[in-house]
Amino acid sequence: MSGQAHEERERSFGAAKLIATLTVVSRVFGMVRDIAITSLGANRAVSAFVFAFKVPNLFRRLFGEGALSAAFVPVFSESSEQEGFERARRLFANAMGLLAAGLSGLTVLIWIGLLGWHALWPGEWDRQLLIELLAIMMPFMITICLLALGSAALNCRGHFAFPAAAPILLNLVIIAAAWTIVPPWRRDPHSITPGELYRLGGAVTLAGVIQLVGVLWMLKRYGFSIRPRLRPIEPGIGQILRLMGPMIVGLGFLQVSELLNDAIAWIFAQREGATTVSLFGHELARPLGSGVLVHVYAAQRLYQFPMGVLAISLAVAVFPLLSRYAARGDNENLRSALNRAVRLSGMEGIAAGVGMFLLAEPITRVIYRHGKFTAADVAVSASILRMYVVGMWAYCTLGVLQRAFYSLKDTVTPLKISCSLVVANLALVAGLIWTPLHERAFGAAMTVTATANSLLLLVLLRRRLGRLGARAMLLSIARAAGCAAVMGGVILLLRWPLERFGALAVVGACVPAGAATFVAAAWVLRAPELGELVSSLRKRGKMVS
Repeated sequence: MSGQAHEERERSFGAAKLIATLTVVSRVFGMVRDIAITSLGANRAVSAFVFAFKVPNLFRRLFGEGALSAAFVPVFSESSEQEGFERARRLFANAMGLLAAGLSGLTVLIWIGLLGWHALWPGEWDRQLLIELLAIMMPFMITICLLALGSAALNCRGHFAFPAAAPILLNLVIIAAAWTIVPPWRRDPHSITPGELYRLGGAVTLAGVIQLVGVLWMLKRYGFSIRPRLRPIEPGIGQILRLMGPMIVGLGFLQVSELLNDAIAWIFAQREGATTVSLFGHELARPLGSGVLVHVYAAQRLYQFPMGVLAISLAVAVFPLLSRYAARGDNENLRSALNRAVRLSGMEGIAAGVGMFLLAEPITRVIYRHGKFTAADVAVSASILRMYVVGMWAYCTLGVLQRAFYSLKDTVTPLKISCSLVVANLALVAGLIWTPLHERAFGAAMTVTATANSLLLLVLLRRRLGRLGARAMLLSIARAAGCAAVMGGVILLLRWPLERFGALAVVGACVPAGAATFVAAAWVLRAPELGELVSSLRKRGKMVS
């Protein structure tokens, strides 16, 4: 390994630690934000807000963190490496201008569609509330996607701090709005007016503007032009569009499928005066509770917390590194960096999954049992969470594996696999909600499809790049499973006597004890990943290949 390659690699994995630190702070504020939202109650009105909030975030994944970002980073990295930063700078300004214009036009079209929906098919009060909240929060789609593109450009220049910290601003604004408009001491859901939820939706749009201003300031500081350019069209734009084309179709399909999952929850949830639904000429009891969207949202936010601490931050940090190796044709270092990232994310996923499965109920109780979020709501959300975390290792590794394909400028293969699993996911959800699983169907379906996705991507990368160090990966999985088993035993032994003191005592003792046990077991087994996961232990400069 050359000195330059070693230095680049260590710098990128070091950046993952910075991102992880800032992401922890962001996730803590995000958790406070979720407490503020869920404490309003798992009811139909709050479900409308949660549903509407997810829509611009889905577009963010499509345009910001999905198709455009995945196509932009390899082309920008190649342009910067081969033609210099000035050409790459013009490419970025061009991409920013085209994205802003395209999203503005799309927002106008969506507003027109919502206006027509409201006029022709307004429905009951809950549907009207949903339509109006969607209209208020759609501009957030523009700002969050531009933020994602600017963050990707900063990452390529080696700056990771502000992109990782930007969500903190969003969370602070929403927290301030939720606890100012609807104070913590006023939690009666019947007293929450549509106007208060409209102002909460407006706070989301305001937060997007604040985030965008911040990233534009950072871009200017790092030498980027923040004046969007529509013409002349840079040569790299065509390459970005060619890479984006299949992804837009594929990711659009994926995002629509996720929206369909939420629609299933919205349609088949119980409502006041509507406890049955007509299906194929038969009246059936609605299988989901009225607050199912809030329950699923709460469970999703909990399992996504540990993913953001290492897995997502690691994937973001390693993506530019993988892209540079791919641009140079350096497959040896590409395989080595990928092996390391998969082992790190997989170990974290196994540890977090086992811990959260065993502590799902007390964790959910401590975090969300406030205001109108009742003990019954806690039980439902915890049961959904257990289904989600069974696939935690797959979620954690999936981001790294997808970015490995993106670095090779192959945006089609991961999408083909994901799209082929969409139908299976929807079929599982639509079928399992009528079984005793009910709300847990959403977590179970995600676990099955994410596991299949990760395994297929690994097989195809092995064919594309050659040996990925399967022996090291399998040994890492075996070590992590052994450590998790020891950790699980300690958690169960501690939990039983502590339950009489309440959920906070269980979580406060079992989480640090479980983490310490996992680290100690990994140290005994001499896990090479430990030096990256625990900064207080000896760093290991040489990676297992």
